[in-house]
Amino acid sequence: MIRHLLSAADLDLATATTLLDSAEQMFAIQHREVKKLPTLRGRTVVNLFFEDSTRTRSSFEIAGKWLSADVINISAKGSSVSKGESLRDTALTVAAMGVDALVVRHASSGAVARITEWVQCPVINAGDGTHEHPTQALLDAFSLRQRLGELRGRHVVIVGDLTHSRVARSNVLLLATLGARVTLVAPPTLMPSGVASWKCDRSWDLDDVLCGRAFGDVDAVMMLRVQRERMSGGYFPTEREYAIGYGLSPRRLALLPEHAPVLHPGPMNRGLEISSAAADSARSIVLDQVKAGVAVRMSVLYHLLAGDQQPAPVLEEAVR
Repeated sequence: MIRHLLSAADLDLATATTLLDSAEQMFAIQHREVKKLPTLRGRTVVNLFFEDSTRTRSSFEIAGKWLSADVINISAKGSSVSKGESLRDTALTVAAMGVDALVVRHASSGAVARITEWVQCPVINAGDGTHEHPTQALLDAFSLRQRLGELRGRHVVIVGDLTHSRVARSNVLLLATLGARVTLVAPPTLMPSGVASWKCDRSWDLDDVLCGRAFGDVDAVMMLRVQRERMSGGYFPTEREYAIGYGLSPRRLALLPEHAPVLHPGPMNRGLEISSAAADSARSIVLDQVKAGVAVRMSVLYHLLAGDQQPAPVLEEAVR
């Protein structure tokens, strides 16, 4: 098992499958009256977030607490970072307190990897700049497995602001590892640099892809948030034109096969990349993704912190 989780590229097929299978077990406790396992009792996990977050930080906190770990949240606002302390000094200070794992989100790509050079404890990447977000890719794969079953040979379409999306990069890597086909769809201005080397197909025509003319039948579509806060130039003429060209409208929703779910990592810009009709439809598994986030992050924490000491049979007994 890996020591850190920095990138979806860190996960080979066996490791990714193990994490997803364990998440299936963790998912079951969400329906229990007492949502606690003793697995990480006595361990301390610090969520060190230099960027705002609701879903990721909350789900890591819940995941740690349901595994009986002590969880501490530290944000840049209100910490010594706001006084000018460097990333290195902050990481070393927190690690010196004897913590067992760091969950880090940072606005700069590669910052989380640098932290692993300074600390001894496991580090989990909760999103670094426009680079990667591996646990989001895991929870997306988990949600797809619940809806579609085996992912090998499935065709997943990812649409939207690819240039600024760490979610897209991690999903392409992980889905390829799991044997799925991926097609990226975006206007030319939002296709990331170097995308030609990625293990995926690419298109600028969303209608052609969704109706199956371009790359075959679609098994799932993931809409990405337009990250206006990261945009410093004119990536598209107007929001209305973007919605017309690349938004998941009711008409486009009807192009999908009946079995194909709609995903979105959130938060959603309703009326821009996704219509309310699509977001609230029976095809939408957005809330399933949120539920999956807790189970997947429980699995990651378990395998990084207790996997060697508590083999799978012990975990199975605890879940039962």
